[in-house]
Amino acid sequence: MIELAVFVSLATFAVGIAVAFALRQLPTVRLQLAGLGLLAVVLPLAVVLLSGWVMFHMGDDVKILAVAAAATSTAIVVAWLVSRPIVREIEGLRDASRALAAGDLRTRAPEAGPAELAELAHSFNEMAANLSRLFDARRELVAWASHDLRTPIASLQAMLEAVEDGLAQPSEYLPAMAEQTRTLARLVEDLFELARIDAGALTLELREAEIARVIQGCVRGVEAEARQRNVAVQAFVADGIRARCAPEQVERVLYNLLANAVRHTPQDGTVAVRVRSEPEEVHVVVEDTGDGIEPETASRMFERFWRGDEARQSGNGAGLGLAIARGLIEAHGGRIWAESRPEGGTRVSFTLPTPA
Repeated sequence: MIELAVFVSLATFAVGIAVAFALRQLPTVRLQLAGLGLLAVVLPLAVVLLSGWVMFHMGDDVKILAVAAAATSTAIVVAWLVSRPIVREIEGLRDASRALAAGDLRTRAPEAGPAELAELAHSFNEMAANLSRLFDARRELVAWASHDLRTPIASLQAMLEAVEDGLAQPSEYLPAMAEQTRTLARLVEDLFELARIDAGALTLELREAEIARVIQGCVRGVEAEARQRNVAVQAFVADGIRARCAPEQVERVLYNLLANAVRHTPQDGTVAVRVRSEPEEVHVVVEDTGDGIEPETASRMFERFWRGDEARQSGNGAGLGLAIARGLIEAHGGRIWAESRPEGGTRVSFTLPTPA
């Protein structure tokens, strides 16, 4: 009897493993679940039937067959009932993915059913929302780029037509045409830089550099404009603070922040650069004594083509400088953010990694 029990157990285990691998080859979850339910009942009953035939020579074979048939039918019904809602949720995900692939970015999958499928649907909906925001950003990029490119092109065209019609001498419009050409060149360069950042094609050659030299160069670059506006620019950075960065790109970011701060600081105001070193990163802060910023401005000022009301009225810039600054700082592995100073004015901070 012991030998028979061991043999039956091993044979049952082997058959179960073989059928399980066969079930994995079925094309749908519904069939796999139905087969699993069938296996869970048929295999034990088959063992009972075989044992009864050996032990009792099938004396009660009709009863055993009836019990086996009833248990098998029950297993099939239960497997169907269990698989039906699961398959329905999977079909909902399938339909949502087809709609998304067809271009309907508003489609969302129902977040219902078992925990795993609900989590999968939630991840799908997050992906759809991110795609929708990405396409909205692309449309906004095209719209704003078209708007900002149209203005200098229209100005150039008007000046050329005036020269061609003899209404003005070429020398009268040469300085203005040169300025409009520089504006176009800057905008195209910024768009190209943004495209590289979005495509992940921006590569930076990071090296150990002394931050004081970078800051001093940027301060000298804005001193002339600050002097015209009667704004003092100060730098507070200790010698010897070093960061792992691409100095020319950091200088580009810092110059942009300093120029913005100078333009938004009233006369007799102050713009300051402060640096502090921490174990894992270097903090660079640019702060001014202007009017400060609203919470919406602080949260959106690094978005491309976004400009506050004052900037829109003045017409300065295309709203790409801060978006590029964020991309460059994040390419270093750092962070950049803005906030109002408690004592008045605006503070923009960014971080850089320290040398290993």
